[in-house]
Amino acid sequence: MGVVGDRIGPVRSRDRFLQGESVEGSVRSPILSSWQRSRLLGLSPDTSELPFTEDFDPDAALLRAADPVLDRLQAIFAGSRTNICLADGHGMVLARRFGEKSMVRQLAAIQILPGFVFAEQFAGTNGIGLSLAERRLCQVYGAEHFAERSQSSACTAIPLRDQLSGHIKGVLCLGYPYTEADPALIPVVRKAAEAIERRLMDQSSARERALLQAYLDAASLNQNGEYGIDGHPVALDEFLRSELEQSDQSTLKERATELMSADRRAAAEVPLSRGRWVTLVSRPVTSASGVEGVVVEALLPEDSERHAPAPTPTRHAGVRGLVLVGEPEVGKYAVAARRRLELLAEASNRIGTTLDVSRTAWELAETAVPRLADFVTIDLPEAVLRGEESPRPTSVMHRTVVHGIREDCPFYPVGEQVSLRPTTPHMRCIATRQPVLEPDLKAAFGWLAQDPAHAELLLAHNIHSLITVPLFARGAILGVASFYRSQSPAPYGDDDRSLAQELAARASLCIDNARRYTREHTLALSLQRSLLPRGLPEQSALEVAHRYLPAESGVGGDWFDVIPLSGTRVALLVGDVVGHGLHAAATMGRLRTAARNFAELELAPDELLTHLDNLMVRLDREEGGDTPDSASTGIVGATCLYAIYDPTSQLCTMARAGHPPPALVRPDGSVSLLELPAGPPLGLGGLPFESVEIKLPEHSQLVLYTDGLIEDRHRDIDVALDALNRALAHPDRAPEETCRAVIDAVAPAHPADDIALLVARTNALPRDRIATWDLAADPALVSEVRGACVSQLSRWGLEESAFATELLISELVTNAVRYGTAPIRVRLIHDRNLICEVHDASSSAPRMRQSATTDEGGRGLFLVAQLAQSWGTRYTTDGKVIWAECSLTAA
Repeated sequence: MGVVGDRIGPVRSRDRFLQGESVEGSVRSPILSSWQRSRLLGLSPDTSELPFTEDFDPDAALLRAADPVLDRLQAIFAGSRTNICLADGHGMVLARRFGEKSMVRQLAAIQILPGFVFAEQFAGTNGIGLSLAERRLCQVYGAEHFAERSQSSACTAIPLRDQLSGHIKGVLCLGYPYTEADPALIPVVRKAAEAIERRLMDQSSARERALLQAYLDAASLNQNGEYGIDGHPVALDEFLRSELEQSDQSTLKERATELMSADRRAAAEVPLSRGRWVTLVSRPVTSASGVEGVVVEALLPEDSERHAPAPTPTRHAGVRGLVLVGEPEVGKYAVAARRRLELLAEASNRIGTTLDVSRTAWELAETAVPRLADFVTIDLPEAVLRGEESPRPTSVMHRTVVHGIREDCPFYPVGEQVSLRPTTPHMRCIATRQPVLEPDLKAAFGWLAQDPAHAELLLAHNIHSLITVPLFARGAILGVASFYRSQSPAPYGDDDRSLAQELAARASLCIDNARRYTREHTLALSLQRSLLPRGLPEQSALEVAHRYLPAESGVGGDWFDVIPLSGTRVALLVGDVVGHGLHAAATMGRLRTAARNFAELELAPDELLTHLDNLMVRLDREEGGDTPDSASTGIVGATCLYAIYDPTSQLCTMARAGHPPPALVRPDGSVSLLELPAGPPLGLGGLPFESVEIKLPEHSQLVLYTDGLIEDRHRDIDVALDALNRALAHPDRAPEETCRAVIDAVAPAHPADDIALLVARTNALPRDRIATWDLAADPALVSEVRGACVSQLSRWGLEESAFATELLISELVTNAVRYGTAPIRVRLIHDRNLICEVHDASSSAPRMRQSATTDEGGRGLFLVAQLAQSWGTRYTTDGKVIWAECSLTAA
């Protein structure tokens, strides 16, 4: 034994075996035998390719029998790293369950998707293949696996048998990390396998089993006598699977049912696909207990590809297979049972196609009519329609669905409030959580007492039988479904009640999923809307309009922002968090808040994105992204575009982190996507971002958007970009009109992702609204600058602001001369407010401190803070700017 890295098991023995050495006695004999078979098959431990197919029946008998057991196993192993697998008798995986849902994102495709074949001849030694080969429960640990990819895992697998024929129908396998191997798993696997086998057995009636046994007994005594047919009888599933396609199997079963119902010896030629023919022969059979029935066999010639009818049974030499066995009078019930199964299979596909509560209820009704019911009504509490959980069974319902074979039946209409009495079948089924059957509505006094006049109208339309079924899931009452019969003279029976209950149970889970989604969607949408800007700030640099459209399938993490900065500059921000739901919305809010705070620090776009990137890395670490065993939420990153526009220079500095580039509409109507360095998405950590500076002509339009606008699985992205260019090629439109035109022309009809759109038209600050002075670091020049500023204010008609501005300029320039570095530049900007800026070449920023009463200095910035509406520092490539902004209305 030995351990290498994270592998466990007979590592050294395995290595010696692969080198051709003898390892008898050091490895369990089943494992060694499997290794030897794998080598003889020419398999390689590091390059074994598994066959894959999606062509398997999702409603096969084995799957139907195993589904509840697999669900129970998943509940038992919830939170563990257990992989629960169901394979068929050929080793093809039919279904998988995971104890920990996050495993789906961490495992390779062959460990996640149904359809891969793990038979030994393809995969080498593994649990499924070894169990099929050994025909018994098997366990494989670590290096006992033949394939390198399975070295860190262990598994326990057991074959699933048809209790009647003894044939292996499939394999149940539990996979888990070798560190979690536990002998207690064996009884759990055995018990689960027994449950699946019992459910398989229950799919045949006791009488059919007796007839089948009589047939098998007779066949064993008369192989070459009475029947005149060579060969032994072949079991139904084995024969059909090995010889015929699925469409041919259905054809044979339908025709065999007709022969069985005739209750006599008969033969029929049945045409199959590809021009083939099969002969069906029916004959009587009697069980040991005296049950009389009919056996229908298929006679397949040796040359199964011939295109002429088969010879008569007496001259036939080929394969004989059992197709159907049963009682003649039961033939119609067999057809009905098969149709019920088909209806349930169809329900699995038709119910729950959307995450809308009302639509899911309609799908239940559309599935049931007309094969189970002539009319269906569904009533749900208002709370369920809103996505909430009904706190207790309620007698007041909202009529959600009325569907039937005709539209003239006088049921309460959709949208009406229905108040139910306790004696009605509807309330009884809610109270007991069991379906209620009323075979004769004329004698259903509780139903009649609900509304006698209305009941008379329904009876007049030949409504005669009713099944009411409660809709409940996960312990919560969701409503009630009512199935009415009028067309068929036969009333509902117990089989119909069971079928209605099955349909309702499947629909209930879908309705509850839709309800939970509606609740989360509503919460996420409310959260996201509360975190997005409710209004845009007033500023002169840009005319801005915006749109936000949530995805139909779930609220995402898209956001936008408009942030006024110092010096009349404005920042534009658009981002998109990976994922959907509450967590994505919450993460978006944290990112937007962080981005605003970083913007207030006057960071350049590339620096701001770097800080956001570091924040995403920390958020991912906090959510457990670095811990393999943790339940990660899946939020691992975001994209972002950040732009700063300066109307005094008409320069726009931009940087992006994996985000779609912005579009620029120039005043002449030309449209282009700006070529910005893409940058990595936020959350990767450690990778650089790059800023680009572009001069924008006045009255250009800068268009920022998230990928939900242009990405759609039903449309090529180039087509979307062409539509965007056409929609933007109208420079005379106002931003609000541009937003409307872009959404109408480009946005998908049913967006799968959120859409955030920001359109900004640029303005330039007139040159006569800006005054600039350059001076040396000489204290004597302070008074000259003060005088020049006062004169400039007079020319602007701002004499009332002269005193406060003179003090501000004096303090700021004095600080620059005393503590800064030449050259020094003073700038006044006349915008909505009056802005005073002093630039110097030093990178050290002043800070306001509290001076003692005996200090002679240290009060300059305190004075600036009192005189200005706001003040601060921003850094440039060649120094810093101390700025102060004064309100003109206050002056």
